[in-house]
Amino acid sequence: MPERLQKILSQWGVASRRQAEQLILDGRVQLNGSVAQLGQKANPEIDHIEVDGQPLQPANRPELVTLLLHKPLAVLSTCHDPWQRPTVLELLPQPYQEVGLHPVGRLDSDTTGALLLTNDGRLTFCLTHPRHHVPKTYHAWVQGHPAETVLQQWREGIILSGRPTLPAEVRVLERRLGNQPQTHLEIVLREGRNRQIRRVAERLGCPVVHLHRTAIGPIQLQPSGEPKLPQGSYRPLRLTELEFLRNLIGIIFGDSNSRVIRKECQV
Repeated sequence: MPERLQKILSQWGVASRRQAEQLILDGRVQLNGSVAQLGQKANPEIDHIEVDGQPLQPANRPELVTLLLHKPLAVLSTCHDPWQRPTVLELLPQPYQEVGLHPVGRLDSDTTGALLLTNDGRLTFCLTHPRHHVPKTYHAWVQGHPAETVLQQWREGIILSGRPTLPAEVRVLERRLGNQPQTHLEIVLREGRNRQIRRVAERLGCPVVHLHRTAIGPIQLQPSGEPKLPQGSYRPLRLTELEFLRNLIGIIFGDSNSRVIRKECQV
């Protein structure tokens, strides 16, 4: 059955759907010998598709892989950086770099923590589309000791770029006194606007000192009773985590037999 080219490219692990759209717009994709246009449909079993001159062959479709990475500071959540800055893919062994993995969403260079890497385009769509509201948990150190009324504003939502943020869970974990008082907050968001936590904290008068993501849904850097995944390290997902993702895909796409992973790369 014909499908949009960007969807095919994401399913084949070439790029996320948004990145695939940019590949098409940049003229790097050909369909049956002609430069592809955004919105064109194709059947990879019949049509000849090339990306940067390399044919897309059904027999070469990579197995689906999803990993949890603990992103360190100063590493970019992208597959390639023209200025040669370190990227998350460089933290993985070479076999993983060759199966079309890409980060699911982004963490800023100055933010650490949980980041999923996958070559499953449907999973990327499910986890990053604004209407799906997958909760993400953050720990943030902010300047000062924000009052309860300020934290309640955060919980209820504030106007950001002309529209209100969704309600958030915000609770105080610790307060530090001294010449530079700080507060340690746990924040659960169900949306992911650009630098949202930093922008909201700045607006409320308690700028972020350090931001760290601890979990994406039930997928945690430190599952209960287990050691924390070290910075710069990765792991395959556990069965319960895979089941969460399968259920999410099944709900959104109406596919009860969704597959999230076939196997882990041999490294």
